[in-house]
Amino acid sequence: MATIGLFYGSSLGNTETVAEKISDLLTGHTVEMHDISSTDKSVFEEYDYLIMGIPTWDYGQIQSDWEEFWVELGNIDFNGKLVALFGLGDQFGYADYFLDAMGMLHDVVLEQGGAVIGYWPVDGYEFEASKALTDDKSEFVGLAIDEDCQPELTEERVQAWVEQIVDEFDF
Repeated sequence: MATIGLFYGSSLGNTETVAEKISDLLTGHTVEMHDISSTDKSVFEEYDYLIMGIPTWDYGQIQSDWEEFWVELGNIDFNGKLVALFGLGDQFGYADYFLDAMGMLHDVVLEQGGAVIGYWPVDGYEFEASKALTDDKSEFVGLAIDEDCQPELTEERVQAWVEQIVDEFDF
C-alpha cells in the first residue's frame, strides 16, 4: 500500500474540497493531506508519490499560500518522485489565464527533477490561453477543475482522473 502526500493551497475552500474528494477516492492507499500554508519543505521528502493542487487567481496569479511557499518549492528535490497535479480556475471570467498557476507549478516540479503524471484532455473546456497546456495544446498538465462555471462536472472529472493516476502511479 502506497502512501501519497497530497498538498494543496486554498483561499475559499474549493481546492481543499477537491483535494478531499481525491483523497476519498484513493481507497486502498494512505493519503496524508497537507495545507501548504502550514507545511515545511522537508515534508515532501517523506513521499515518493505526490499530488499537488493549486488554484489560479485573477490574471494568472498563484494562490497566496503557494506564493508564500514558492521559494521553498524551488529548493525541493523531486528526483525519483511521481507527481500528479490538479488546478482550479475560471475558464470564462479569466479565459486568457485559465489554470496558469498549475502550469507554473508543473514547470517547477520538472526543473527540480520530478516526473509528472495525470495529464488531462482539453476537450470540454472553453478558454483562450493557459500556461498549463502541453506543447501540442491537446492536454493540460494535470486535472482541470472549474468550480465557477462547470461545478456539475467536478465529481465525474475527479473520479476519472483518480482512476487514471492510480494506473499511472503503478503502485
